[in-house]
This record gives sequence, structure tokens and C-alpha cells, in this order.
Amino acid sequence: MKKVVAIIGSLRKDSIHRQIFDHYKNLAKEQFELIEGEIKDFPLYSQDYTEFPSSVNLLGSQLEQASGVIFFTPEYNYSIPGGLKNALDWLSRLENKPLDSLAASIIGASPGKVGTARMQYHLRQVGVFLNLNFMNRPEVMISESFEKIKDGKIQDEATVKFLEKHAQSFQAFLN
Repeated sequence: MKKVVAIIGSLRKDSIHRQIFDHYKNLAKEQFELIEGEIKDFPLYSQDYTEFPSSVNLLGSQLEQASGVIFFTPEYNYSIPGGLKNALDWLSRLENKPLDSLAASIIGASPGKVGTARMQYHLRQVGVFLNLNFMNRPEVMISESFEKIKDGKIQDEATVKFLEKHAQSFQAFLN
């Protein structure tokens, strides 16, 4: 079974995106193994570091052994959350380039109507430099997330079905 790394762009312990990840992990278990790659312990990027932090090396190693990566991430001020961008900056500096040509997808949710569309296009732009291979469809931009996700569970059946379709599509994309 193929292994996929999930990177959660929100650092908040009980974030909507962590809840979506937990639900999605169960939905996708027949398609691929989904493991979390942690970014919360990454220091702010600086070339002044003489060695890579262990948290960066660990995620780089996980990505190098994976067939793909899925970003579960919110939109902050119309763009990529700072913690996620910082992690991508660190990962881009690793000699083995663990994101190069890696299959990728984005799952985002927002309490508003746009559902992370602006952030997703910014992340795709950064992905060009990283040479990520993004799956173009289906795009997952869950709108009105506070009504659809409650008590750690996705309540909206249409959203659950769409995430199932995404998992099947991503499995096919990995092959």
C-alpha cells in the first residue's frame, strides 16, 4: 500500500483541518496509508542555521519515503498560513529535495463562501518552484465549514462523499 504524508497547515491543536485529516484518514485507509508530517516544531527559517533542525530532517525523510503529500490547510489573509510556508521554505533547502516531483493535493476548509480558493492557488504557485506534481481535480475547497464540521466530525454527507471521491482520485493519481 502506498504511503502519503499529510501536512496540516494550521498549528492549532483542535483545528478544523486536523478534524478533517482525522476523518479523511479513515476514509482513505483502503486507498493508501496516510501519516501526519509535523511542522509545529520548525523554527523560523534562516540561513544562519549551520545544521538542519531534527524536525525538518524527520519530515524530509517521511516525504522521501512517500508516494505523495496532501496539504490540509486553511487560508490566512488570502494566502498560505505562515507555519506552512515556513515549512516549505525549510524543505526546499534539503539536499535530497523530498518534494521534487511528488504527487500532491490540497484540502482546505473555510467558514466563508470561498473555501480557501485564494490560498490554494498561492500554494500551487509555490509548488511550481518545489516541482510538486499537483492533482488538478477534484479541488477540495470546503465552504461554510463551521456548519459542516462539528464536534470533531464532518456532519455534511455531501462533503463526506466528496472527500471519498478525492481519496479515490488521489489513489489513481499516485499510480
